[in-house]
Amino acid sequence: MSNTDSAIREAVESFVEQLRGLIQRAALDSVQAALNGAPARRGAKPGRSAPSDARSKGHRKGAKRTPEQLDGLIKKLHSYVAKNPGQRIEQVGKALGVATKELVLPVKKLVSEKRLSAKGQKRATTYSAK
Repeated sequence: MSNTDSAIREAVESFVEQLRGLIQRAALDSVQAALNGAPARRGAKPGRSAPSDARSKGHRKGAKRTPEQLDGLIKKLHSYVAKNPGQRIEQVGKALGVATKELVLPVKKLVSEKRLSAKGQKRATTYSAK
C-alpha cells in the first residue's frame, strides 16, 4: 500500500470515528430530553421560540376557533369580498391580514350558504358576494 492510500484510509477512519461520536451525542441528547419531558429540538436555534402571531390573534396554533371567532371572521370575509369582488383567496387573506388556511372554513361556509360564489379551480378560484 502506498503512502497516499494509507493517508486516505486514516482520513476516512478518523471521519468515521468523529461521525460515530456525533451520532452517539445526538442520541444521548434525544434520550435525555425525552426523560426530562422536553421535546428534542432538532435544527432549532437556541433562544428562539415559535412565532407569536398565532397567540396574538387569540388562539394557539392548531387550536379550534370559538364560534364567535369564526362568525367574526365570516362577517369580515363576506364584507371584504362584497366590496372587492373577483379576488383570489391569497389576495383576500393578505388584505385581511389572515393566513389563507384560516379562511378555508369560512369560505366553504359562505359558499355552501350561497352568500359567496366561486369561479375557477384551485388557486385560480375567485370569489364574489351574492
